[in-house]
Amino acid sequence: MQRMAYKEDKFYIEKVLKGDTTAFADIVNKHKEMVFTIAVKILRNREDAEEIAQDAFVKAFQALPGFKGESRFSTWLYRIVYNAAISQSRKRKHEFAAINEEMIDNYTTDKVSRSVNEFSEDEQINAINSLMEKLPEDENLLLTLFYKNEKSIDEISEITGLTQSNVKVKLYRLRKKMYGELEQHFNLS
Repeated sequence: MQRMAYKEDKFYIEKVLKGDTTAFADIVNKHKEMVFTIAVKILRNREDAEEIAQDAFVKAFQALPGFKGESRFSTWLYRIVYNAAISQSRKRKHEFAAINEEMIDNYTTDKVSRSVNEFSEDEQINAINSLMEKLPEDENLLLTLFYKNEKSIDEISEITGLTQSNVKVKLYRLRKKMYGELEQHFNLS
């Protein structure tokens, strides 16, 4: 399936603000995958994520006249879905298994990297995805935004409301945590 080549968001926004509300469908189509990804990573439930994604697009459409363009439209939209999903998540708070912080400090990154490379790429990907599912929603989302969706520290900061330095620190700690978990998963200790 070939992806449609979209124009800049500003083009569609101007059309919508001039009365061509059908142009918002192009905005939805352009951003629906990322909006859903953010929602599902936080909520971990497809139906809830779809509902939050729809709600986020409705909120964005209604708030579009107030969009000042101080950040990229996509970042503004992703912030809306992030906030909605976090609010929904807090309503139905789940408990997640805590990862032992002591274990994190008892590994060497080089040792884990060399040892993990002995396993197939599929085994590595499956292990990482499995471990990411055990993380709290906000940590899972940070890793997804940075590594899978290749968002910059600045964009992640705008989406989540965290400072850039906080994003960097959290990503560093998450990498340490993931290395520790990989070491344990592959029985490398």
